Amino acid sequence: MTLAAASGTTAGTVLLHLGAVLFGLGVLGLVAHRCKVSPVPLYLLAGLAFGEHGPVPLTGGEGGEQFITVGAELGAVLLLFMLGLEYAADELVAGLRHNTLAGLVDLILNAVPGAAVALLLGWGPVAAVAMAGVTYVSSSGIVAKLLADFGQLGNRETPTVIAVLVLEDLAMAGYLPVLTAMVSGLSVLAATGSLGLALAAVTAVFLLAIRAPELLSRLVFAPNDEVLLLRVLGLTLLVAGLAAQMNVSATVGAFLVGVALSGPIAHSAAQLLRPLRDLFAAVFFMFFGLQIDPTQIPDVLLLAVALALVTSGTKVATGWWAAGRAGIGGRGRLRAGVALVPRGEFSIVIAGLTTASADAGAFTLDPRFGALAATYVLLLAILGPVAARLVSGRRPRHGRPAPELAQPRGA
Repeated sequence: MTLAAASGTTAGTVLLHLGAVLFGLGVLGLVAHRCKVSPVPLYLLAGLAFGEHGPVPLTGGEGGEQFITVGAELGAVLLLFMLGLEYAADELVAGLRHNTLAGLVDLILNAVPGAAVALLLGWGPVAAVAMAGVTYVSSSGIVAKLLADFGQLGNRETPTVIAVLVLEDLAMAGYLPVLTAMVSGLSVLAATGSLGLALAAVTAVFLLAIRAPELLSRLVFAPNDEVLLLRVLGLTLLVAGLAAQMNVSATVGAFLVGVALSGPIAHSAAQLLRPLRDLFAAVFFMFFGLQIDPTQIPDVLLLAVALALVTSGTKVATGWWAAGRAGIGGRGRLRAGVALVPRGEFSIVIAGLTTASADAGAFTLDPRFGALAATYVLLLAILGPVAARLVSGRRPRHGRPAPELAQPRGA
């Protein structure tokens, strides 16, 4: 067989498997639409089935795996960028200032249970710090999808939810360098330098979003949709990539780009990027499920269920209290609390970073840590959308624009 023929065969295999995966996700989306539920849990279970140890392992080769990996990252970035388009910079800053105390309550209520479990099991301080991060941070990607699906972007409690999420993501900018230093055995000086760089990057992006929103709008303006799409998407990925290089969440960078855009540009960008967001969001949720080994779930299931129930309650309490401080009624407070329940991408990153360092011999880690973290996150990634559906009392929109967002922001 010639090299060209071999290359064609490989490409054909990759396209075949990717086509099957995307078509399968489309079928699941239709099932969710018919059942009037969010498609997120079905996408997650599909990832579980397509994983290496699942009943239908994905065998698209290296090319297929790379596409899914990059597509998942792009999905998370687009979800948060689109969410940022709904908020002006001054509104975001006011919300963050008003909810700083809520962010502290969120940290205490949700990080302590994870750390306590690790310490009670005798896993040591490093595992305790890592598990605290796993139980603390909500999934911005899943929450953004649910807010859009259930038409809650215009609700009074939603700015509070967004403020809590942004505070969590900003906290991750400081937490991840510290955790990296702990699991890698870095010096205090190296850890401090990494933390300082991360915080400086967050501050710089925030200032740009607040002080020069017109500059970004003029930078991406274009007379036709094709050029506008390329400029907006390119700028979003550039900022997200730079943020990731500086140990800041790529999704934080994407979110702030969305916040910085205003007026007709924001409305046009939302219309153009919505199909891409929906496509890669589905890949993102499936990829999340791919990271979990279902054969390890039974050994830690009871512990994961108990931890999930406790931290679901603490997240609901966080949202209830934070929304109450904003003068929201009882039903809106409950929606705010339930919206924060899902855990996701950050929790998996934290668990993966910790287990990878332990596998490399940096420190000793109980083998149950990774399985517990993955099972816990999977449970809440599924429970969150189901609970949101029950509390909202609305049929999911599955990517269709909400009526209250028909007018461009700032117009």
